[in-house]
Amino acid sequence: MINDTRLKLALLSATILTSTMIATPGLAQDIDENMAADESGEVIIVTATRRNTTLMETPVNISVVSAEEIEGNRIDDVRDLADFTPGVTISDTGPGSTGTIVLRGLRASDTSGFGANADSALGVYLGEVPLFYDFKLLDIARVETLLGPQGTLYGLGTLAGAIRYIPNRPNVSDFEGEVHARVSTKSQSDDFGYQVDAMINIPIVKDHIAFRSATGYTFDPGFIDYPLLVREPGVSLPQPDGTAGVTPEGFAANLFALKDLNFERTFTTRNQLLLQTSDDLKLTLTYAYQQTKTDGSQTNSAGVLGTGRYQSASRFTEPVTRDAHLVSAEVNANIADIFDVVATGAYTEVKRLGFGDVTDLLLDLDYDYELFPAFAGFNESDQTRKQENAEIRLVSRHGGPFSWVLGGFYNVSKFQSDYAERLPNHPWADAATNPEFIEYASYVTSKVTEKAIFGEGTFEITPEWQVTAGGRYFKYSSTIAGAAALPFLGDPLSPYDLPANGGDASDDGVVWKFNSSYQFTPDLMLYATYSKGYRIGGPNRVAPCPNPLPNDPDGDNVNNTQLICALPNEIQFGPDTTKNIEIGVRSQLFDRRLNLNFNVFHIDWSGIQVASSTLNGITGITVNGGSARSKGFEMSFQANPFPELSIQGTYSYTDAALTEDVPGIISVNNPAGVYPSAPVQLAGLSGDRLPGSAQNSGSFGVTYTVPMKEGDIIANWTTTYRGSVVSRLGFERTFGDKIPAYVLNRASLTYDAEKFSISLFADNIFDKYAVASVDNDRSRIGVNDGVVLRYYRQVIINPRTVGIEGRMKF
Repeated sequence: MINDTRLKLALLSATILTSTMIATPGLAQDIDENMAADESGEVIIVTATRRNTTLMETPVNISVVSAEEIEGNRIDDVRDLADFTPGVTISDTGPGSTGTIVLRGLRASDTSGFGANADSALGVYLGEVPLFYDFKLLDIARVETLLGPQGTLYGLGTLAGAIRYIPNRPNVSDFEGEVHARVSTKSQSDDFGYQVDAMINIPIVKDHIAFRSATGYTFDPGFIDYPLLVREPGVSLPQPDGTAGVTPEGFAANLFALKDLNFERTFTTRNQLLLQTSDDLKLTLTYAYQQTKTDGSQTNSAGVLGTGRYQSASRFTEPVTRDAHLVSAEVNANIADIFDVVATGAYTEVKRLGFGDVTDLLLDLDYDYELFPAFAGFNESDQTRKQENAEIRLVSRHGGPFSWVLGGFYNVSKFQSDYAERLPNHPWADAATNPEFIEYASYVTSKVTEKAIFGEGTFEITPEWQVTAGGRYFKYSSTIAGAAALPFLGDPLSPYDLPANGGDASDDGVVWKFNSSYQFTPDLMLYATYSKGYRIGGPNRVAPCPNPLPNDPDGDNVNNTQLICALPNEIQFGPDTTKNIEIGVRSQLFDRRLNLNFNVFHIDWSGIQVASSTLNGITGITVNGGSARSKGFEMSFQANPFPELSIQGTYSYTDAALTEDVPGIISVNNPAGVYPSAPVQLAGLSGDRLPGSAQNSGSFGVTYTVPMKEGDIIANWTTTYRGSVVSRLGFERTFGDKIPAYVLNRASLTYDAEKFSISLFADNIFDKYAVASVDNDRSRIGVNDGVVLRYYRQVIINPRTVGIEGRMKF
């Protein structure tokens, strides 16, 4: 006979999404923070309100992916979450970055082929520490996604929402361990993939001291080939046979090929030491580290020079190494059963060293380097982001109709970027004085300091009806300095030998939140929220222009050589804000055999931060301008028609567009695709759809569980849909793309026993080819002085992956 508890837990783990809801907040401080379900497997515990509550008691818009879902659906990091979270679009741009995350359409910048390494529109947390990074989801209790502004409860102010990885904490009572291994094969790849990880929990002093560690290594095979690599830059011909293609003879004399360069090799570890006198006083020390390496991007070149769907036309390999360190100390204390104190101090450091083909950028800027037939260049970007933050939070536990949260936050973020472009063996350089053939070099250093106080209060008017009000005051300051050198034109090789230029900026403000919910019956809840969100401004990552600007005889602020720099009004950008209204309902029907959840939202976005470009060098920067709105709805359901069967689905609709014209923010070449040409700045127009997010997305899954001997066989099939995405504002007139929608399917068959499990799985079962994102626009394609541009790229989703994995617990 099937075990009811294990069956209910299995069905719970099959739930693709535990969706948005709101209810009267309850005091549940004694609930284990690591619980995803109670003994019956029916209650999920979250900490989104800064106190332990069930989802039915949580007065915020929250989606939860449990530990069982993370394991069962092979959700390895944040890039895999979007399929299971309505209102979220994540473009997986490969292991060279965290990817591009868009919540409810709140993005106005072009899509990217290389993703993002920072995004202040949302907060990403590991435990209590904010850090925008794709840590592997090893030994994670759950992932909570909160849509809408969260600045009245969280130290890091957020414009669009927050994603929280909640780790399992050390257990002071019991020894625990788990080992997991996965082996897979991928279509379009010649290598096998594998993942090995383990967790161990050691109670060093029972009831008082415990150590917990989760460590793993992942090799995910690549599937993008590089068939047009230059043998000897500056000597070999990158395009030996004209614009039509490459002959075998031209290839043999000048080029070589490498396969599957967009592989991922990641080592990750998270280590926690818990010291407690009792449950009322705890200190948790954490050290986490992750390193990821790859040798290529997850992009093709849209058929340039005869390249295929899974081929890049890059002239150089494009390796990236990323490292992240996190050190934190967290104190939890119960003060006389009146309130809890949670104090966290953390230091994080993220480094990224990357190389890329810069030839097409220099061709596009039309500096005539291509007059040398063997011209080819690459760049080197070395970036370090260091962050120190402290947060203290007081959470009431005295009971009664009034509850409150009060906190303070301090954050210092330091950024250092060193960048160089090299043109090996180019005749315009003097090899004796410039042996590395540095054509351009720059550095940027910046510092942003933020301080805030925040809090919320909730009053229960009746046991069924609660109202909440919250606020936040923030203040930040920003400073930037840097310089740029052009050694080909006689500047020093190092930009540090030139005078630094820079500037300062600061701002402050207030945001707020109002919320109310009413529980008509234990199975029917209605909520409404009205809140304001913000995102701080900051420095652009471009070296400031010299003052006065050299080689500008006509006074138009444009340098007449190839100087790439930011003018004083381009150095900094300001904050932007949102006002968010949403109404939702959560219901449990037919004796709780059907859970149905639905919400609608409307967001007004002003002073939007949007990508633009400098006048000098047409290099990407962020500017403020205009307003936009996002509106739509999100829904989810889970049905259990009989105990062995679970059917679950999600759907979201997001309509995000500009609401006023924004002049001069979209850069295109004019005439498009024809050389010589010159960059011009076009306006974003009211009604332009915001880029980067799907207007429609959804998922549908079926899970069937049957007993077998001492365990269960669990079969799952899940279908996901991502609607079309536009690549830039006004894509039809600005030479952008409408990236087509696609449907993917995944399945697994698992035998799950108490101490072990083994699974067969397949992702992208039908080997669907689809484009997830694009890099650059179609005005930058064509032939420049006989050289075919390879600037435009398409990001490709992972092809079919089939494998087997197993887990053992002890």
